Amino acid sequence: MNKRQFLQQVGLGIVGVSFASVGLAGSSSKPGKSLGPTKGEKSIFPKALKIGDTLGIIAPSGVLDEEESIQLCRETLEAMGFRVQEGRHIRARYGHLAGTDQERLADIHAMFADPQIAGIVCIRGGSGAARLLDQLDYALIKRNPKVFLGYSDITALEMAIFSQTGLVTFHGPVGSSSWPLVMVEKFNDLLMANKIVHFENPVSKGDYLIQRKDRIQTIHPGQATGRLLGGNLAVLTGICGSPYLPDFKGAILFIEEVGEDLYRVERMFSQLKLAGILGQLSGFIFGKCTSCNPAPGYGSLTLEQILADYIKPLGIPAYAGAIIGHIAEQFIVPVGAEVQMDATKGVFQLTQKALS
Repeated sequence: MNKRQFLQQVGLGIVGVSFASVGLAGSSSKPGKSLGPTKGEKSIFPKALKIGDTLGIIAPSGVLDEEESIQLCRETLEAMGFRVQEGRHIRARYGHLAGTDQERLADIHAMFADPQIAGIVCIRGGSGAARLLDQLDYALIKRNPKVFLGYSDITALEMAIFSQTGLVTFHGPVGSSSWPLVMVEKFNDLLMANKIVHFENPVSKGDYLIQRKDRIQTIHPGQATGRLLGGNLAVLTGICGSPYLPDFKGAILFIEEVGEDLYRVERMFSQLKLAGILGQLSGFIFGKCTSCNPAPGYGSLTLEQILADYIKPLGIPAYAGAIIGHIAEQFIVPVGAEVQMDATKGVFQLTQKALS
């Protein structure tokens, strides 16, 4: 199962009011010239959302195939109390992409530039966001900080936006996610009530004597504090060597993945190690590796062995099993905010509010 197939299975959709783009494209800052913070410098926090705000919906990665999903998700967001406005090119198609680079850039820039848009929700992941990184207008984004939400391929945009502007973004459900009530509650707590959220897997034994779902595995015990950075493993390693990764010195890295053969997962961890990222961390959190299995007829290390080889020797607080990733009920993770983690208990918590 690849990322696109998974999102189609769990997806609903999103929004449907046409939006006349202001047509902005191209970066006003030199590609890769960081406007964002290094270790010890302050992040930029967007404003909290409120009932009646308008959320802008964009498709910066893969193409959206089903019109019904737009209607379903529009109804979901409106039921949550928001107005909804589509990006002008949300139904565009260019191969597997949701429009040309210029069309997708125009929608991103238009949403950040429009003062009536309080937050931006990416409708889906897929592939293609990394194509935009050297063309984004980071100065525009920094002048207009607002909630930016998505995951999977959206990792590329979240990493680039934080590295270039310092704006805290949010790794969580996309517009086409299924949005169960528990997800709506998480959204309200973090992005509306602006609570200092405690991230802990739900405890549910069901019909069993002990908990069997969403268990935590401590890789190395201990506590750590640092900026929470990361996202999808394949997307993150795909932009290694570019100027669009933030400073990982002292950071807590979180990782999620879907549909990758385990030998590829191992190779990506090797890349993070060789790139010097793993050696800079103060902590590590592994989420879900959904449908990650050995390739047919191809032997592989287990995920547990991979983490033992690459993470445990670091000697930093680290755990696996957090509900982050391609699942219906997932944490909404503030990318770039400071958190404190306890790897022994398998929890982490904001040290301050994630919104202004």
